[in-house]
Amino acid sequence: MPIRDAAKQAIRERAGYLCEYCHSPERLSANRFTVEHIIPQSLGGSDDLANLALACRRCNERRYNFVAGIDPDTQEIVPIFNPRQQSWKEHFVWRGQGIVIEGTTPIGRATCLRLDLNDTRYLENDSIRETRRFWIKTGIHPPADDPRQDEDRL
Repeated sequence: MPIRDAAKQAIRERAGYLCEYCHSPERLSANRFTVEHIIPQSLGGSDDLANLALACRRCNERRYNFVAGIDPDTQEIVPIFNPRQQSWKEHFVWRGQGIVIEGTTPIGRATCLRLDLNDTRYLENDSIRETRRFWIKTGIHPPADDPRQDEDRL
């Protein structure tokens, strides 16, 4: 059964119109973000609001139906970030004035790697890091609830 428009709107509002993985703003996207299943339907996930998240196209495509990833520090398989059960700030920080998302826990690191949140595998000219640099210049990034962290200048 398709997710109703009212439910999609509630999910957008709950997410603050940000991708719940990379925190890109939906208002700057040419397309509306996807309402995705945290536990994919192919793995038994439901359409319950507690299993739905707002995701930008790039995060949704990279996440696919994965629920786990490899922590690059320990090489252990760990679950990827679950925005319904976990706080973004407990697993990620902004570095380089908001250009790079750094995972600070095994879940954060595995999610950064699985979703390639910083385009480390795809170093094309139009990478998300270049987009974030532009957003920073215009004063619209990082999101207001994410204070700029200046320990590193990347």
